[in-house]
Amino acid sequence: MTTTVQPGTGVPDQVIKQSKPGTGAGSASPLVKAFMVFLCLLWTIPTLGLLISSFRTRDAQFSSGWWTVFKSPLDATQWTLNNYSQVLGDNASGVNMGKAFINSLVVTVPATIIPILIAAFAAYAFTFMEWKGRDIVFVIIVGLLVVPNQVALVPLLKLYSNLGMNGTFPAVWLAHIGFGMPLAVYILRNYMAGLPRAVIESAKIDGASHFTTFWKLIMPMSTPALASFAIFQFLWVWNDLLVALIFLGRGENTILTVALQGMQGQTGQGRELIPAAGFVTIILPILVFLALQRYFIRGMTSGAVKG
Repeated sequence: MTTTVQPGTGVPDQVIKQSKPGTGAGSASPLVKAFMVFLCLLWTIPTLGLLISSFRTRDAQFSSGWWTVFKSPLDATQWTLNNYSQVLGDNASGVNMGKAFINSLVVTVPATIIPILIAAFAAYAFTFMEWKGRDIVFVIIVGLLVVPNQVALVPLLKLYSNLGMNGTFPAVWLAHIGFGMPLAVYILRNYMAGLPRAVIESAKIDGASHFTTFWKLIMPMSTPALASFAIFQFLWVWNDLLVALIFLGRGENTILTVALQGMQGQTGQGRELIPAAGFVTIILPILVFLALQRYFIRGMTSGAVKG
């Protein structure tokens, strides 16, 4: 068998052909691409139906399915913006989703940032600092992942009642921070364990303190893991109903999930507002995931391949 060499390169033709884009082992076949497109479309159908229904009138929603709009999309009698104006303002159910949206931000942002900061410090201590009982404490913290959150709700409720914290934002902040801390420490510690220790040793030789090393080196290098946990924690806190309903309840501090639950009255009034209220609830998590998805993928796949 003869092997021809590409003129001017000294590289065999077979190697050049194999290195062309789209010819390697990582390229997907058209069938796989078509199947993935089908899955993506299938996954977005419920969101599309929710969006279309949120702009339909009450009569249109209850008389036909959302997919029927494609038969006569220009029929103005089935479209309305009144649903969103009622959802974001005053309505018959007495629920103001606009104010609940602000309350959800007030709950979610601190309950996402604070666990990340605390867990990052803890993960650095578990990874780069030597102290007695380090592994035992780490195993105990990780072991808390298997403990259901529900077993702590009644003791916390009694404790907050004695401290006069029930119905306040700090109560739900502390609950979410405590429930999310074990997973945060586990994710960040495993990620930091894969960072090059030569960088840490170089910082020590240069006289950098632990805080300087952590803030100037570890935090920037741990951005994918931080973003991964931020997505997990943000979505969990934003979509939470049980913790918010127990520690905040209904009132001035009502968040979106609790407000959405009370949108429909006992006699069925307000049912046409539920699609609009639901879309208001999910729009921010979708934007957060789309903005951080590249960090999320890097954080989840880091450490899977060494070399």
